[in-house]
Amino acid sequence: MAEGKRTGWILGNWKMHGLRSDLGEVEAIAAHAASQASRLGDDRVGLCLPFTLIAPAAERLGEKPAILLGGQDCHTQPQGAHTGDVSAVMVKDAGADLVILGHSERRRDHGETSALVRAKQEAALAAGLQCIVCVGETWAEREAGGAERVVLRQLAESLAAGADARNTVIAYEPVWAIGTGHSASPADIAAMHAAIREALAGMGPEREAMAVLYGGSVKPDNAAAIFACEHVDGALVGGASLKAESFTAIIDAWVARRRG
Repeated sequence: MAEGKRTGWILGNWKMHGLRSDLGEVEAIAAHAASQASRLGDDRVGLCLPFTLIAPAAERLGEKPAILLGGQDCHTQPQGAHTGDVSAVMVKDAGADLVILGHSERRRDHGETSALVRAKQEAALAAGLQCIVCVGETWAEREAGGAERVVLRQLAESLAAGADARNTVIAYEPVWAIGTGHSASPADIAAMHAAIREALAGMGPEREAMAVLYGGSVKPDNAAAIFACEHVDGALVGGASLKAESFTAIIDAWVARRRG
């Protein structure tokens, strides 16, 4: 569980899911977050949507919505001859406040390196976006005993020079615990979050207060146990964020643990 004054975050990542017909789920999630505003306090709820849904979702939610909207990637350049890419400036202009960078699926499917993630964060920060920077190890890396080394190297190499607790959130997503049949135990989660927390503290006070979220197949039935782990400041939720019923249950589990 988050300690001290770090902001807690419950973030959904819709990945390559969702059409305009699904915007009712976004509205329902926002309505629930609004109903829990007094209990959430300074903690934040957000949805990182496909690029095609950011603008229509922002229009549906109107001014001062109860949740933040985000994208799932951005280019390093603000504009140019980059067919099929979307710049951080465009993500911001569409109505987003956040952007996910370095997700394991981007690293795996698109060969993204930590150096590229860092360059993307530089662009995102320049555009005024808050960044969720993802780190995580594969099963092979864990089995070889290199999990902590891999994650901490990614952490050090992925953060832009201007990254601090005001503009950056870390998401630890063990690749081996996402749709593989393996599961991360509370001890696994707590140990890696402690290592990340120690590494951030060693980078100076500007980064020591960064929130560190867990992102390994978080669902309503395991959220409470995950949130009970030390140094966990919330969650980056995948499939369970697609439906208001399951995502709001995770929000409620966070609120219960945080305020209970």
